[in-house]
Amino acid sequence: MKYLQGTINVGLWYPADVSLNLVGYSDSDFAGCKIDWKSTSGTCHLLGSSLLSWHSKKQACVALSTAEAEYIAARSCYAQTLWMKQLSYFGLNLSKIPLLCDNTSVINLTKNPVQHSRTKHIEIRHHFIRDHVTNRDCEIQFVSTENQLADLFTKTLE
Repeated sequence: MKYLQGTINVGLWYPADVSLNLVGYSDSDFAGCKIDWKSTSGTCHLLGSSLLSWHSKKQACVALSTAEAEYIAARSCYAQTLWMKQLSYFGLNLSKIPLLCDNTSVINLTKNPVQHSRTKHIEIRHHFIRDHVTNRDCEIQFVSTENQLADLFTKTLE
C-alpha cells in the first residue's frame, strides 16, 4: 500500500492521436550462460508507442539450437500476449496480435503444425503457440535484428 500511495501521480501516457495496437517482440540468446549453457528469453510488448511490459529470464531447459531457444522465447512472449488480451475489456481491438521474431526457423515451426524429427526433442508445453497461430489468434512476423526491440533484454550488462 505504501508503494501505491507514493506513486499515485505516476502512470502511462497514451497520446490521443496514436493508435493503440498491441505488438509483442521476442528474442533469445543461444547458450548465453557459460556456466549451465542455458539461454535467456527476452520479450517486450508495446501498446501504441509505449512499453507496456517486458520480461528477461533464463530458460528452464538447455536449448539444443538457436531455433529452439527462440521458439521457447516466442512461446513465453505469446503466453504474456494471451494474458494481455484482457485489455479488450477496455474497448481495444486485440485480434491478430503481431508477435515479431528475428528467426525465420521459428516462424516456419509455428506455421507448420506437423511434428518433425527436428522438433520432437522440444518439450510439448512449448508447442501450444502453433495452435494459436493456425487459429489466427496470433500473427508471427519477421523483424530484422536491427529493429528487434527485445534484443535489449537478452544482453548482459558489462
